[in-house]
Amino acid sequence: MKTDTLVRTEGMNTLIKNLGLIEAERFVMLIQKETFDYTKWQENLFEDMTIDEIYNNAAKLREENKP
Repeated sequence: MKTDTLVRTEGMNTLIKNLGLIEAERFVMLIQKETFDYTKWQENLFEDMTIDEIYNNAAKLREENKP
């Protein structure tokens, strides 16, 4: 079974890939019943990832989204 953090990370990556960053964040806000706290969300977003993994994911996303 995947950890909650991994599920959250993969889910956000899927949303971002399909909706784009802004619309993905908007979607999250729309489905949450309580107020979305972006800062709190960010605190745990990358907790199971190394700096290299974060960098590589960002580089891959940048490459995929080049015009």
